[in-house]
Amino acid sequence: MLRVGVLVSGNGTNLQALLDASSRDLPARVVVVACNRSDAPALKRAAAFNVPTCVVDRGAIPGRSQRQQHILQALQGEQVELVVLAGYDEILQPAFLTMYDGRIINTHPSLLPAFGGSMRAVQQALEYGVKVTGCTVHLVTSDVDAGPILLQRCVEVQDGDNVATLHARILAQEHLLLVEAVRAWAEGRIRVEGRRGRVLASR
Repeated sequence: MLRVGVLVSGNGTNLQALLDASSRDLPARVVVVACNRSDAPALKRAAAFNVPTCVVDRGAIPGRSQRQQHILQALQGEQVELVVLAGYDEILQPAFLTMYDGRIINTHPSLLPAFGGSMRAVQQALEYGVKVTGCTVHLVTSDVDAGPILLQRCVEVQDGDNVATLHARILAQEHLLLVEAVRAWAEGRIRVEGRRGRVLASR
């Protein structure tokens, strides 16, 4: 059973997707949730599944490196094998990336490399006028939103879409994509060769 640590900052719907899947047939278990906001709804989601949490609120611990050091200790304490960034809004420090090199994945609400490196990817897609956008799960590296791409799903932009409506449809696909990525990781079906990430078919 793959031991997963999830980093969140907000509502935690991607976390919820993982928790729900792990209570069914996902061969992975969320063993700790780390959050940099003490009022984040994601913490209630973790509590509902009796998952330990590590809260490093920005107000209490203003230094990013200090916050992430606390998170690292929590992950190591739970023997985490895969780190999932699920709406986590901080760039990871070099020490974090070194400790979990090649074992951190992130979701992003666009078809990377389009609209990467931004918290406004959905709005940018609308402003640019693209007809298709989507979501990506990728490996995390020191370059923001530039790690090897593992999985992507397309979402059509509809006439009359606004940020809220388009983001809701992208998020629904993100939930499915993230669970698919964690399942593939747990089953040993992830391959990365240079910039190219591949997910082998399930046996």
